[in-house]
Amino acid sequence: CSPVLPRPVSGEWPQWRGPNRDGVSTETGLLQKWPPEGPPLRWKVQGAGEGYSTVSVSGGRLFTMGAWNGKEYVVAFDAETGKRLWANRNGNRYENNRGGGPRGTPTVDGDWLYALGANGDLSCLDVASGKVHWSVNLLQKFDAPNIGWGISESPLVLEDRVLVNAGGPDASIVAFDKHTGSVLWESQSDEAGYSSAVFTDVGGIPEAIFFTGERALGVDVRNGKLLWEYGDVANGTANVATPIVHDRYVFLSSDYGTGCVLLELTARKDRILAEEVYFHRNMRNHHSSSVLVGDYLYGFSGSILTALHFKEGKVSWKHRSVGKGSLVYADGHLYCFSEKGVMGLVEANPSEYVEKGRFQIPTGRLPTWSHPVVVGGNLYLRDQDTLYSFDVKARRQ
Repeated sequence: CSPVLPRPVSGEWPQWRGPNRDGVSTETGLLQKWPPEGPPLRWKVQGAGEGYSTVSVSGGRLFTMGAWNGKEYVVAFDAETGKRLWANRNGNRYENNRGGGPRGTPTVDGDWLYALGANGDLSCLDVASGKVHWSVNLLQKFDAPNIGWGISESPLVLEDRVLVNAGGPDASIVAFDKHTGSVLWESQSDEAGYSSAVFTDVGGIPEAIFFTGERALGVDVRNGKLLWEYGDVANGTANVATPIVHDRYVFLSSDYGTGCVLLELTARKDRILAEEVYFHRNMRNHHSSSVLVGDYLYGFSGSILTALHFKEGKVSWKHRSVGKGSLVYADGHLYCFSEKGVMGLVEANPSEYVEKGRFQIPTGRLPTWSHPVVVGGNLYLRDQDTLYSFDVKARRQ
Protein backbone atom coordinates (compact mmCIF):
# COMPACT_ATOMS: atom_id res chain seq x y z
CA CYS A 1 0.00 0.00 0.00
CA SER A 2 1.38 3.42 -0.96
CA PRO A 3 -0.98 6.07 0.43
CA VAL A 4 -1.07 9.40 -1.38
CA LEU A 5 -2.73 12.73 -0.79
CA PRO A 6 -6.31 13.03 -2.01
CA ARG A 7 -6.40 14.83 -5.35
CA PRO A 8 -7.13 18.53 -4.75
CA VAL A 9 -10.27 20.00 -6.28
CA SER A 10 -9.92 23.33 -8.07
CA GLY A 11 -11.32 26.28 -6.16
CA GLU A 12 -11.17 24.54 -2.78
CA TRP A 13 -9.07 25.05 0.36
CA PRO A 14 -9.84 21.73 2.04
CA GLN A 15 -7.18 21.76 4.74
CA TRP A 16 -4.50 23.67 6.61
CA ARG A 17 -2.53 25.92 4.21
CA GLY A 18 -4.58 24.83 1.19
CA PRO A 19 -4.74 21.85 -1.18
CA ASN A 20 -1.00 21.10 -1.00
CA ARG A 21 -0.33 22.41 2.53
CA ASP A 22 2.01 25.03 1.10
CA GLY A 23 0.03 28.25 1.58
CA VAL A 24 -0.32 28.69 -2.19
CA SER A 25 -3.68 29.43 -3.81
CA THR A 26 -4.29 28.71 -7.51
CA GLU A 27 -6.76 31.60 -7.71
CA THR A 28 -6.44 34.01 -10.64
CA GLY A 29 -8.33 37.12 -11.73
CA LEU A 30 -7.99 38.73 -8.31
CA LEU A 31 -7.67 42.42 -7.47
CA GLN A 32 -4.14 43.61 -8.14
CA LYS A 33 -4.57 46.65 -5.91
CA TRP A 34 -6.93 47.48 -3.07
CA PRO A 35 -8.81 50.75 -2.52
CA PRO A 36 -7.84 52.71 0.62
CA GLU A 37 -10.67 51.12 2.62
CA GLY A 38 -9.73 47.62 1.46
CA PRO A 39 -11.71 45.17 -0.71
CA PRO A 40 -15.53 45.00 -0.34
CA LEU A 41 -16.84 43.18 2.73
CA ARG A 42 -19.23 40.38 1.69
CA TRP A 43 -20.27 39.38 5.19
CA LYS A 44 -19.23 39.42 8.82
CA VAL A 45 -20.67 36.89 11.29
CA GLN A 46 -20.24 35.72 14.86
CA GLY A 47 -20.49 32.15 16.07
CA ALA A 48 -17.06 30.59 15.46
CA GLY A 49 -16.29 30.50 19.18
CA GLU A 50 -13.01 31.07 20.97
CA GLY A 51 -9.83 29.73 19.40
CA TYR A 52 -7.20 30.16 16.72
CA SER A 53 -8.40 27.55 14.24
CA THR A 54 -8.19 28.71 10.61
CA VAL A 55 -10.97 27.91 8.13
CA SER A 56 -10.95 25.17 5.52
CA VAL A 57 -13.27 25.56 2.53
CA SER A 58 -14.97 22.80 0.54
CA GLY A 59 -18.28 22.21 -1.21
CA GLY A 60 -19.58 25.70 -0.51
CA ARG A 61 -18.96 25.38 3.23
CA LEU A 62 -16.44 26.78 5.70
CA PHE A 63 -15.19 24.54 8.48
CA THR A 64 -13.37 25.63 11.62
CA MET A 65 -13.24 24.92 15.35
CA GLY A 66 -14.13 26.99 18.39
CA ALA A 67 -14.97 26.82 22.08
CA TRP A 68 -17.85 28.03 24.23
CA ASN A 69 -19.51 26.97 27.50
CA GLY A 70 -16.53 24.88 28.52
CA LYS A 71 -16.52 22.69 25.41
CA GLU A 72 -14.79 22.64 22.02
CA TYR A 73 -16.75 22.30 18.78
CA VAL A 74 -16.26 21.67 15.09
CA VAL A 75 -18.34 24.28 13.24
CA ALA A 76 -19.63 24.60 9.66
CA PHE A 77 -20.77 27.79 7.90
CA ASP A 78 -22.32 28.53 4.52
CA ALA A 79 -19.53 30.11 2.45
CA GLU A 80 -21.93 32.32 0.48
CA THR A 81 -23.92 33.81 3.35
CA GLY A 82 -21.91 33.12 6.50
CA LYS A 83 -24.85 31.33 8.11
CA ARG A 84 -23.80 28.75 10.70
CA LEU A 85 -24.98 25.32 9.51
CA TRP A 86 -24.01 23.07 12.41
CA ALA A 87 -21.74 22.73 15.42
CA ASN A 88 -20.75 19.44 17.02
CA ARG A 89 -18.81 18.89 20.21
CA ASN A 90 -15.18 17.79 20.05
CA GLY A 91 -13.97 17.47 23.64
CA ASN A 92 -13.60 19.90 26.50
CA ARG A 93 -12.44 23.49 26.18
CA TYR A 94 -8.70 24.04 26.35
CA GLU A 95 -7.68 27.03 28.48
CA ASN A 96 -4.45 28.99 28.32
CA ASN A 97 -3.22 32.48 29.18
CA ARG A 98 -2.49 33.00 25.46
CA GLY A 99 -6.11 32.30 24.60
CA GLY A 100 -8.24 29.20 25.01
CA GLY A 101 -9.96 27.00 22.48
CA PRO A 102 -8.78 24.84 19.58
CA ARG A 103 -5.77 25.70 17.43
CA GLY A 104 -5.77 23.24 14.52
CA THR A 105 -7.71 23.43 11.25
CA PRO A 106 -10.14 20.71 10.09
CA THR A 107 -9.16 18.58 7.08
CA VAL A 108 -11.89 17.84 4.52
CA ASP A 109 -11.69 14.56 2.62
CA GLY A 110 -14.74 13.97 0.44
CA ASP A 111 -17.80 13.53 2.64
CA TRP A 112 -15.78 13.36 5.84
CA LEU A 113 -13.99 15.88 8.00
CA TYR A 114 -11.11 15.28 10.42
CA ALA A 115 -10.52 17.63 13.32
CA LEU A 116 -8.01 17.64 16.19
CA GLY A 117 -8.80 19.69 19.29
CA ALA A 118 -6.36 21.39 21.66
CA ASN A 119 -6.86 18.69 24.31
CA GLY A 120 -6.08 15.91 21.82
CA ASP A 121 -9.58 14.93 20.69
CA LEU A 122 -9.36 13.59 17.12
CA SER A 123 -12.72 13.13 15.40
CA CYS A 124 -14.06 12.09 12.02
CA LEU A 125 -17.33 13.85 11.18
CA ASP A 126 -19.84 13.98 8.34
CA VAL A 127 -19.39 17.25 6.41
CA ALA A 128 -23.12 17.66 5.74
CA SER A 129 -24.47 17.08 9.24
CA GLY A 130 -21.54 17.14 11.64
CA LYS A 131 -22.39 13.62 12.83
CA VAL A 132 -19.37 11.95 14.44
CA HIS A 133 -18.27 8.70 12.79
CA TRP A 134 -15.44 8.00 15.22
CA SER A 135 -13.43 9.83 17.83
CA VAL A 136 -10.37 9.20 20.02
CA ASN A 137 -8.48 11.24 22.59
CA LEU A 138 -4.81 10.99 21.68
CA LEU A 139 -3.48 12.02 25.08
CA GLN A 140 -5.47 9.36 26.90
CA LYS A 141 -5.01 6.58 24.38
CA PHE A 142 -1.26 7.00 24.01
CA ASP A 143 -0.43 8.22 27.52
CA ALA A 144 0.85 11.51 26.12
CA PRO A 145 1.17 14.85 27.93
CA ASN A 146 -0.40 17.93 26.42
CA ILE A 147 2.12 20.54 25.26
CA GLY A 148 2.48 24.02 26.76
CA TRP A 149 0.14 25.92 24.46
CA GLY A 150 -2.17 23.07 23.53
CA ILE A 151 -2.24 20.57 20.66
CA SER A 152 -2.21 22.72 17.51
CA GLU A 153 -1.80 20.24 14.67
CA SER A 154 -4.06 19.87 11.64
CA PRO A 155 -4.45 16.15 10.72
CA LEU A 156 -2.73 14.88 7.57
CA VAL A 157 -5.22 12.74 5.63
CA LEU A 158 -3.84 10.42 2.96
CA GLU A 159 -5.56 7.91 0.72
CA ASP A 160 -6.75 5.56 3.45
CA ARG A 161 -5.23 6.89 6.66
CA VAL A 162 -4.87 9.85 9.02
CA LEU A 163 -1.47 10.77 10.47
CA VAL A 164 -0.94 12.84 13.62
CA ASN A 165 1.84 13.71 16.06
CA ALA A 166 0.26 12.28 19.23
CA GLY A 167 3.39 12.68 21.34
CA GLY A 168 3.17 9.43 23.31
CA PRO A 169 5.98 7.03 24.30
CA ASP A 170 6.56 4.72 21.33
CA ALA A 171 3.52 6.43 19.81
CA SER A 172 4.66 9.91 18.90
CA ILE A 173 3.63 9.55 15.26
CA VAL A 174 0.44 7.53 14.78
CA ALA A 175 -1.52 6.43 11.72
CA PHE A 176 -5.25 5.68 11.94
CA ASP A 177 -7.52 3.99 9.44
CA LYS A 178 -9.50 7.01 8.25
CA HIS A 179 -12.73 5.00 7.94
CA THR A 180 -12.77 3.24 11.31
CA GLY A 181 -10.30 5.05 13.55
CA SER A 182 -8.37 1.85 14.25
CA VAL A 183 -4.62 2.26 14.77
CA LEU A 184 -2.52 1.12 11.81
CA TRP A 185 0.91 1.80 13.32
CA GLU A 186 2.75 3.75 16.04
CA SER A 187 6.26 5.18 15.79
CA GLN A 188 8.89 7.13 17.77
CA SER A 189 8.67 8.79 21.21
CA ASP A 190 9.04 12.53 20.55
CA GLU A 191 7.00 15.11 22.41
CA ALA A 192 4.38 16.59 20.09
CA GLY A 193 5.21 19.82 18.27
CA TYR A 194 2.86 22.58 17.14
CA SER A 195 3.58 21.96 13.47
CA SER A 196 1.47 20.02 10.93
CA ALA A 197 2.91 17.28 8.72
CA VAL A 198 3.32 17.26 4.95
CA PHE A 199 3.50 14.40 2.46
CA THR A 200 6.10 13.77 -0.22
CA ASP A 201 7.59 10.93 -2.24
CA VAL A 202 11.35 10.49 -2.48
CA GLY A 203 12.65 7.78 -4.80
CA GLY A 204 9.38 5.88 -4.59
CA ILE A 205 9.26 6.01 -0.78
CA PRO A 206 6.05 7.71 0.42
CA GLU A 207 6.90 9.73 3.50
CA ALA A 208 5.34 12.14 5.95
CA ILE A 209 7.56 14.90 7.27
CA PHE A 210 6.89 16.00 10.85
CA PHE A 211 8.41 18.78 12.94
CA THR A 212 7.95 17.39 16.46
CA GLY A 213 8.81 18.99 19.76
CA GLU A 214 12.34 17.61 19.44
CA ARG A 215 13.37 17.36 15.77
CA ALA A 216 12.36 17.22 12.14
CA LEU A 217 11.90 13.70 10.80
CA GLY A 218 10.49 11.65 7.97
CA VAL A 219 8.55 8.42 8.40
CA ASP A 220 7.37 5.89 5.84
CA VAL A 221 3.60 6.38 5.76
CA ARG A 222 3.07 2.67 5.04
CA ASN A 223 4.55 1.40 8.30
CA GLY A 224 5.89 4.31 10.38
CA LYS A 225 9.55 3.43 9.87
CA LEU A 226 11.92 6.30 10.62
CA LEU A 227 13.58 7.39 7.35
CA TRP A 228 15.66 10.36 8.50
CA GLU A 229 15.98 12.92 11.28
CA TYR A 230 17.48 16.38 11.83
CA GLY A 231 17.58 18.08 15.21
CA ASP A 232 19.43 21.39 14.91
CA VAL A 233 16.42 23.37 13.66
CA ALA A 234 14.33 22.46 16.72
CA ASN A 235 14.34 25.16 19.40
CA GLY A 236 13.22 23.33 22.54
CA THR A 237 10.31 25.73 23.11
CA ALA A 238 7.83 25.68 20.24
CA ASN A 239 8.37 24.27 16.75
CA VAL A 240 5.40 25.66 14.84
CA ALA A 241 6.02 26.26 11.13
CA THR A 242 4.89 23.68 8.57
CA PRO A 243 7.73 22.08 6.55
CA ILE A 244 7.97 23.22 2.93
CA VAL A 245 8.76 20.52 0.37
CA HIS A 246 9.87 21.17 -3.21
CA ASP A 247 11.42 18.50 -5.46
CA ARG A 248 13.85 16.63 -3.19
CA TYR A 249 14.28 19.51 -0.78
CA VAL A 250 12.62 20.33 2.53
CA PHE A 251 12.81 23.71 4.28
CA LEU A 252 12.25 23.98 8.03
CA SER A 253 12.32 26.99 10.32
CA SER A 254 11.72 27.96 13.95
CA ASP A 255 12.17 31.06 16.06
CA TYR A 256 13.44 31.67 19.61
CA GLY A 257 16.76 32.57 18.01
CA THR A 258 17.14 29.30 16.09
CA GLY A 259 16.78 29.85 12.31
CA CYS A 260 16.19 27.73 9.22
CA VAL A 261 17.60 24.81 7.30
CA LEU A 262 17.32 23.44 3.77
CA LEU A 263 17.78 19.69 3.54
CA GLU A 264 18.29 17.66 0.38
CA LEU A 265 16.60 14.26 0.55
CA THR A 266 18.05 11.30 -1.34
CA ALA A 267 16.68 7.74 -1.36
CA ARG A 268 19.14 5.06 -0.21
CA LYS A 269 17.43 1.67 -0.61
CA ASP A 270 14.76 1.71 2.11
CA ARG A 271 16.15 4.77 3.91
CA ILE A 272 16.47 8.45 3.04
CA LEU A 273 19.62 10.54 3.43
CA ALA A 274 18.98 14.12 4.61
CA GLU A 275 21.92 16.40 3.82
CA GLU A 276 22.15 19.99 5.03
CA VAL A 277 22.38 22.52 2.18
CA TYR A 278 22.42 25.57 4.45
CA PHE A 279 21.56 26.56 8.00
CA HIS A 280 21.36 30.15 9.26
CA ARG A 281 19.23 32.63 11.21
CA ASN A 282 17.92 34.77 8.35
CA MET A 283 14.46 33.18 8.40
CA ARG A 284 13.03 32.50 11.85
CA ASN A 285 9.37 31.52 11.47
CA HIS A 286 7.60 31.79 14.82
CA HIS A 287 3.85 31.09 14.67
CA SER A 288 3.48 31.21 10.88
CA SER A 289 5.03 29.43 7.90
CA SER A 290 6.76 30.77 4.80
CA VAL A 291 5.44 30.30 1.25
CA LEU A 292 7.52 29.29 -1.77
CA VAL A 293 6.85 31.24 -4.98
CA GLY A 294 9.17 30.45 -7.86
CA ASP A 295 12.72 30.43 -6.53
CA TYR A 296 11.96 32.49 -3.44
CA LEU A 297 10.56 31.95 0.02
CA TYR A 298 8.55 34.73 1.61
CA GLY A 299 7.92 34.64 5.33
CA PHE A 300 8.02 36.45 8.63
CA SER A 301 11.42 36.15 10.26
CA GLY A 302 10.36 37.12 13.73
CA SER A 303 8.37 40.25 12.96
CA ILE A 304 10.11 41.14 9.66
CA LEU A 305 8.73 40.04 6.28
CA THR A 306 11.66 38.49 4.43
CA ALA A 307 12.38 37.29 0.88
CA LEU A 308 14.89 34.43 0.78
CA HIS A 309 16.28 32.46 -2.16
CA PHE A 310 15.12 28.88 -1.61
CA LYS A 311 18.12 26.94 -2.92
CA GLU A 312 20.86 29.43 -1.96
CA GLY A 313 19.51 30.78 1.31
CA LYS A 314 20.41 34.38 0.46
CA VAL A 315 18.19 37.23 1.68
CA SER A 316 16.81 39.43 -1.10
CA TRP A 317 14.98 41.98 1.05
CA LYS A 318 13.43 42.60 4.46
CA HIS A 319 10.53 44.88 5.40
CA ARG A 320 8.45 45.55 8.49
CA SER A 321 5.32 45.37 6.31
CA VAL A 322 2.10 44.93 8.34
CA GLY A 323 4.01 43.71 11.38
CA LYS A 324 4.50 40.18 12.65
CA GLY A 325 1.89 37.84 11.22
CA SER A 326 1.02 35.07 8.77
CA LEU A 327 0.67 34.93 5.00
CA VAL A 328 -0.56 33.02 1.96
CA TYR A 329 0.05 33.52 -1.76
CA ALA A 330 -2.47 34.07 -4.56
CA ASP A 331 -2.31 35.54 -8.09
CA GLY A 332 1.07 37.22 -7.84
CA HIS A 333 0.59 38.56 -4.33
CA LEU A 334 1.22 37.81 -0.68
CA TYR A 335 -1.77 38.21 1.61
CA CYS A 336 -0.12 39.26 4.87
CA PHE A 337 -2.24 39.27 8.04
CA SER A 338 -0.65 40.75 11.14
CA GLU A 339 -1.36 39.48 14.62
CA LYS A 340 -2.90 42.91 15.31
CA GLY A 341 -5.58 42.63 12.62
CA VAL A 342 -3.84 44.47 9.77
CA MET A 343 -4.32 42.86 6.34
CA GLY A 344 -1.87 43.78 3.57
CA LEU A 345 -1.50 42.97 -0.13
CA VAL A 346 2.14 42.70 -1.18
CA GLU A 347 3.68 41.77 -4.52
CA ALA A 348 5.50 38.44 -4.53
CA ASN A 349 8.47 40.32 -5.95
CA PRO A 350 11.96 38.96 -5.19
CA SER A 351 13.60 42.28 -6.08
CA GLU A 352 11.83 44.70 -3.75
CA TYR A 353 8.96 45.20 -1.32
CA VAL A 354 5.90 46.58 -3.11
CA GLU A 355 2.69 47.03 -1.12
CA LYS A 356 -0.61 47.24 -3.02
CA GLY A 357 -3.01 48.05 -0.20
CA ARG A 358 -3.93 47.39 3.42
CA PHE A 359 -6.85 47.62 5.82
CA GLN A 360 -7.58 46.65 9.41
CA ILE A 361 -10.29 44.67 11.14
CA PRO A 362 -11.29 45.51 14.73
CA THR A 363 -9.65 43.18 17.25
CA GLY A 364 -10.03 42.21 20.88
CA ARG A 365 -7.43 41.50 23.53
CA LEU A 366 -6.05 38.40 21.81
CA PRO A 367 -3.77 38.34 18.74
CA THR A 368 -5.14 37.46 15.29
CA TRP A 369 -3.24 34.22 14.84
CA SER A 370 -5.74 32.48 12.54
CA HIS A 371 -4.26 32.50 9.04
CA PRO A 372 -5.86 34.15 5.99
CA VAL A 373 -7.45 31.99 3.29
CA VAL A 374 -7.96 33.00 -0.36
CA VAL A 375 -10.32 30.84 -2.40
CA GLY A 376 -13.28 31.31 -4.75
CA GLY A 377 -12.56 35.00 -5.17
CA ASN A 378 -12.90 35.48 -1.42
CA LEU A 379 -10.53 36.41 1.36
CA TYR A 380 -11.55 34.79 4.65
CA LEU A 381 -10.29 36.12 7.97
CA ARG A 382 -11.02 35.08 11.53
CA ASP A 383 -10.62 36.85 14.85
CA GLN A 384 -11.80 34.46 17.55
CA ASP A 385 -15.64 34.34 17.39
CA THR A 386 -15.85 36.56 14.28
CA LEU A 387 -15.49 35.46 10.66
CA TYR A 388 -15.10 37.82 7.70
CA SER A 389 -15.48 37.31 3.95
CA PHE A 390 -14.04 39.94 1.60
CA ASP A 391 -14.55 40.03 -2.16
CA VAL A 392 -11.12 40.11 -3.80
CA LYS A 393 -12.24 39.13 -7.29
CA ALA A 394 -11.34 41.63 -10.00
CA ARG A 395 -14.24 42.96 -12.05
CA ARG A 396 -13.97 44.12 -15.66
CA GLN A 397 -14.55 47.83 -16.09
